[in-house]
Formats: sequence, C-alpha cells, structure tokens
Amino acid sequence: MEIPVFTVDAFTNVPFKGNPAAVCLIENELRDDLYQSIAAEMNLSETAFITRRNSMDFSSGARFGLRWFSHKNEVPLCGHATLASAAVLFYLKKNVNPVLVFETLSGELYVRQHEESLIMDFPLNKPNPQDQHEIKDLLKAAVGDLPIQDVCYSKTTKKLMVRLADTCDRSELVSLRPEAEALLRNETTGKIKSLIITLKGAESTQSGYDFYSRVFAPWVGVPEDPVTGSAHTVLAGYWSEKLKKKKMLAYQCSSRGGEVKLEIRNDGRLDIIGQAQIILQGTLKI
Repeated sequence: MEIPVFTVDAFTNVPFKGNPAAVCLIENELRDDLYQSIAAEMNLSETAFITRRNSMDFSSGARFGLRWFSHKNEVPLCGHATLASAAVLFYLKKNVNPVLVFETLSGELYVRQHEESLIMDFPLNKPNPQDQHEIKDLLKAAVGDLPIQDVCYSKTTKKLMVRLADTCDRSELVSLRPEAEALLRNETTGKIKSLIITLKGAESTQSGYDFYSRVFAPWVGVPEDPVTGSAHTVLAGYWSEKLKKKKMLAYQCSSRGGEVKLEIRNDGRLDIIGQAQIILQGTLKI
C-alpha cells in the first residue's frame, strides 16, 4: 500500500514556524491501530487522515472524512491539522470547491479560502470558572509563583485555561518551563487533557495582539503544542467577553510561534483564520 503524505506548517507564512502536521490522503479506511502506528511514525503533535466520501476524488470532492491522531492516541478536535489538511487539498490537489466540509468527531467543520489565508468554521467553546483551590498543586506546577487572574475549564474540550494577572508581561509567559512530569503527577483524574496559559496583550505595544497564549498537553503526549487551533476555540470564547470584541488577533508564544486571527460569527460559531506552508511531500509505503 502507498499513501501520499505531506508535512505542513500551519499558522505561519514561512517554513519552520507555526505548528507542523502530517497529512495523509487515504483511499480506503484503515484499521485504527494502523492510523495510530502511522501517527507514531510521523512523531508530530498530530497526523491528519483525510478519506474520500461518495467516491469523489481529492480534487473534485467537497466532503471528506477527517481524523486526527497524536503519537499516543486519537484526538477529538485539532485546528492546525485541519488547516494543514485544507492546504493540501486546496494548494496541491487544486480542489475546485469554494468550501470543504470535513466530517469529524467534533461534527462538521468547514474551511474556505480567502486571499492568502484559510478560514476554518469551528465550534466556539466558552470555558466556565474553575475553583482554583481544587487544583492548586497543578497551578503551582504550571505557573510557579506568577499571579493568576482567572482559571476556567472547558468540559467539551477538556482544556484548563489559566489567565495570568495583567501585571505579568509577555516575557514572563515565554519564560515558563512547566515540567511535563509535574503536570501529569498533579492531574490524574482524566478531566484535563490540555493546559492553556494566557495573558492579555499589552495596549502600549505596537504588535496589535489582543492576547497571548501557550499550550501544554503532556496528557496526550505533547509536552508543548506550538500553535493550537482547538485551544483558540476556548480562548476566543473567554477573551471576546473580557475585551468586548468579536474580532481578535492572537499570538501563541511557543519557540516556533504562530499568529491566529479570530472572528466570532453571528451564528455563534468561530472563524479561525491562518496561513499554511507545505514543506514536504512523499509516499508512505506499508
């Protein structure tokens, strides 16, 4: 069996930044263990598998199946690998449709082109306030002695969001080095699969960023995720309310870094807007 495979840097307009994802084009469904073995071989935060629907090919079909696997397990929602998948279909396969529909574990997701960017239509996952005392050891492992303004939790995505106090600056967020073992040791309930640490953008700077973030997910085998679309479904729900804005520009401050544009739609869903660079294409032989 030969499977076309690509590596795509998502949420960036230059190679080697943003978040890399592997994308595989699957003619016929594979066994789950084979999907997992391929993802482990790719060894990126996520590998996406696109399957055809209604016997259409990858250039003319508008509807596809899409699954995402980390090197440890299947994940229910992944933004950067969805962006990467759409980039392969639009840019390499020259898909003729204005909108692509992906059938996923998180329902139907839609992606369309706009100038140099791709726009993903995603669910909005507004988090709810979380009692800090219940998870004080986890918070200590995450941010040390930095002051915390808010802690919220998204049950749908199993993401915990920690907002640092406005007295903190971007350099303190960038300097955080939470140990994966400490995070795992202090959260064993299975309720949390990802930790988001976020900070309000400084109004005095010229960057224009409304907020910053970093994302740690050792519970799914990803010590730090470079740029995380699914985390922004939670961040957008939180920051939109706090900033009284429906359009926001965000930056994820990993070592690779990535810019994410967000717009909350009138129908209550979220447009996540980003660019992608295809940097590798080849054939997986099994």
